[in-house]
Formats: sequence, C-alpha cells, structure tokens
Amino acid sequence: MRFLCVLLVLWMSLGPVWAQESKNQRSSLHFLTGSSGANIRDFNEMLATKGLSPLRKGYNTFGMSYQNRFNDFILGLEVVHNNGPTSSFRDYEIDYRSSRVYFNVGYAFTELDQTFQLVHYMSLGVGYLNFEMLKDVGDKSLSEFLDNPAHGFIIRQNDIHKGTLNMGGFLTEIGFQLGYHLNIPGWEESLELISKVGYSFSPFEDAWNNRGMSFDNIQSGAFVRLGAGITLPQENFFYRDASLAAHFFYGSHFTKPNALNAALEAQGYRALAGRPSNMGLKILGENRGRLYGVDLYNLSQHGSASDRYSHSLNSVRVYGNLGKKLYEGRSFEWGVLGGVGYGNLRYTMSNQAEQAHFPSLFEEPDQDGDLKDWGFMAKPEVYVSYLMPLSQSAVFDIVGSLYAGYEMPLSRYTLADLNMKKYMGGPYLQLGVGIRP
Repeated sequence: MRFLCVLLVLWMSLGPVWAQESKNQRSSLHFLTGSSGANIRDFNEMLATKGLSPLRKGYNTFGMSYQNRFNDFILGLEVVHNNGPTSSFRDYEIDYRSSRVYFNVGYAFTELDQTFQLVHYMSLGVGYLNFEMLKDVGDKSLSEFLDNPAHGFIIRQNDIHKGTLNMGGFLTEIGFQLGYHLNIPGWEESLELISKVGYSFSPFEDAWNNRGMSFDNIQSGAFVRLGAGITLPQENFFYRDASLAAHFFYGSHFTKPNALNAALEAQGYRALAGRPSNMGLKILGENRGRLYGVDLYNLSQHGSASDRYSHSLNSVRVYGNLGKKLYEGRSFEWGVLGGVGYGNLRYTMSNQAEQAHFPSLFEEPDQDGDLKDWGFMAKPEVYVSYLMPLSQSAVFDIVGSLYAGYEMPLSRYTLADLNMKKYMGGPYLQLGVGIRP
C-alpha cells in the first residue's frame, strides 16, 4: 500500500507540469466484468501425480476503474476482484480468488473529442491471494464450530482480512482499451462503453510461493474485460463544480462484535479487541450541485484467539451513492449523500502452528476454518471538503474531506446461528484525500 501512496503523491506532483499545457481533459468511471486465463500449474501437477483431475482454469472478474485523460495522456486507478471456479474433492470445496489495485498510465491514439477512443496502457499495482480447501459447515451452530473450527485449510498472502494495508507484492498489466461514448438525452454526462484486452503477470519468479508451492500463475494470464460507465466530456461543462473526483480515505466504525466476543469467551477463546477500521476508495461525481458515485472499503479486526489459533473479522462494503451539495464557497463545501449497496461478513480462525507444506497439507488439510454471510446495506452520510488548488492554471485540485454517516443492514447477517446484524450497523467517520479535475 506504501507503493500506492507514492504513486498518488507522484500523480499530484505532476499538476504544475500539466498546467503549462492545454487543459483539454475527460474524466470517466467504469464498472467492469470479464474473464482471465489463470492456471494453477503446480497444484494441478500435484493432483496429476495422485491420479486426480486438474482444477478448472480461469477467473471471473468484476471491478471498477477511474480514469482522467489530459490531452493524449491517461492516468487512472483500477480495482478488480477475481473469482476462480470451484472444484470438489471428497467433502471439500477448492476455491481461489485474488484482489488487485492498479495504477494505470496510458497514451491515447485518438483525438480527445472523438466518439471512439483507443488507448494503450500499462499498470503497476499490488494484490491479495486466497486459496482454500474447506468443508461446508453451514449446518453447525457457532458453539459446534468453535469446539472444532478446523475443517480445511486457507492460504492467504498479503491478507486483506487483517487490513487493506496488508495488500502488497508487485503486479503488472499491459493492454489496450477501446471506448465508445453515447450522448444521454437530457444529460450532460455521456454513457461510455469500453473493452479491455491484455495480459496480467507477476514480474518476479516465486513471489507468490506459499507452503512450498508456487501460486504465481494465479496472478498471470490473458484477460478480456467489458465495461460501461459515465464519462464527462469537457466541452459540455461551463461550471467549476462539474467533475468526477477520486478519494482515498481511512476511517473508524463505532461498533464492536460484542455478541461474537461473548461466544468466544464462553468457549475459552480471547475476544477481538477494539473497533473495526477501514480504508477505501470513493469516486464522487458532481454536476450543478447533483452528486453521484460509488464507495468501496474494507473493515477489519484481527488478533490472537488462543495459543493455537489467530482470528480475524472482515467485511467489505460497496455502495452506490446519490446526493446534493448544499453549500459551496471559494475553497469549502458541504453536502449530503445516501447510499445502498452490498456488504459481506467473514470470520476466520487460522492455525498459528507451523503447518505442513504440500503435498502433506493436501493429505491432512484440517487446519483452519471460517464462517461467512452477505447481504444488503444502506447509509445516510454528510461530508465537508476543503479544496487546495495547486495553482490557478492547474488541471486539478487536491481535496481533503471528512465523511460522517450511519450504516444500516437491510439483510439478516448471521455467523452460523449468531445474529451479527447489530455489529454491521452503526456510525462511522472517514478522513479522505484525493484529486478533483
């Protein structure tokens, strides 16, 4: 994550350079879906030696991207989550997934005001890897699960279940992007359809080696992604508040897993200490006081459950937001937002003892365990922002923001038979910094 912070500072420092050029620009927000050709080669070779069928190849991908085009130069951010196909082995289900955050730099081969866009880009980023082989424990109560939590193994590298800042490694991507934007009747924003083709890879050999097996191939493969979203053609706007901004934020939620902690202590485990913190990305669009956008953030708590187990409690939230700017001064503004979205919840118990490497781990897999659920969320939110222009002729401003809101679960969240709905809701504060073209 330190790598991404350095890139953000670099992005901001380029403002005075662009200020010497023409200010023609275009901002875009896209939602993506697609597939990739990942192959777990080493694991499949191990299965072959045992006379077992290989795992199915590939990922299903979904995510979002934010881009700014300054003349022919492209800068952007992309967050993608990749779900591998599941496979069955005896009573176990084998699954793998990966999350990645990329910083994109590219060059456009077409004029900025053309309807059709062709971009060549490369990406540098960080990632997270999860590979697991687990039994289904959906019919167990929480006390039964805690009596014997081990029902498979979970391998995580750069474990974001213990916090977004744990995301790491070094990943690269190179590709081409095709875009076509369509005017929306009555709107100044345009609808943009895009497709991306390219290749993702980890440039360092054995960078994703775990338990004596290389998972480098999970992070590598050709991909195709299709997307749709909003683009802001500069020629449509005459107001200074028409923009699409990107913010990183860090915050705290004023809730505690009291019900879970009581169950843990009753079973002889240590409670999860403190409150969940989060780090995320907010994309906020504006047009004549109307606000819209998306939030993505990751709540996490972790600690030692016993001499044998560590544990973590994690929740990812994704919101779509609409709102209104209520006041705008020279550098200060405030407004209100409302969001509806998705939230998951996952509690994991991991064996702290030194575990066997493959193939022994595959033959004796019962080491770790987890419980999970998902549902829908809603939130009202207020914000205040302070704009810090780099110069009078800079192509974007730096924005510092404070967000306060209250989350409300719309679904019944449970871990086994334990109701966690109260934990999922509650007030929060978030402090953000970003750029606004």
